[in-house]
Amino acid sequence: MLGQFVHYLKNFHLSGELITLLVSMMPIFELRGGIPLGVLQFKIPLMKAFLISFLGNILPILPIMYFLDPIRKLLSRIPLFKKFFGWLYARAYKKGEEVMKYGAIGLAIFVAIPLPITGAWTGALIALIFSVKRRYAFPSIILGVLGAGIIVSAFTALFNRFL
Repeated sequence: MLGQFVHYLKNFHLSGELITLLVSMMPIFELRGGIPLGVLQFKIPLMKAFLISFLGNILPILPIMYFLDPIRKLLSRIPLFKKFFGWLYARAYKKGEEVMKYGAIGLAIFVAIPLPITGAWTGALIALIFSVKRRYAFPSIILGVLGAGIIVSAFTALFNRFL
């Protein structure tokens, strides 16, 4: 899936840096996909790939936190979207119950775990569902993205060393 998306973006003659940024902005991939992509495929230096991916990963967070709920309310008038948002919120709520026992620290740790469905997008959704104030949620998510970036960078550097 990531390969197909990257191939599609290459058709627009975008730079490796811009493709890395765009991949890092997407849910599921986030910087967990951006850093290895930038370093291993585009040969971007690790620190530069980290910074590009970090920026790309945090760019969508404030819009999600401010606009997702009004968009959900508007689109939920359409049965297909109502079903989708019901599924999305139920899934995030289930994951978020355990996370929110520890408040903002739990949110940061959740976002920092470099596995699918534990990134900044889900963290922002959990913060929204559990009404975590943005002034606490946003720094927690940034801290979590920083932690995930460090972990992914270390594994990428290790993997790149053996190539």
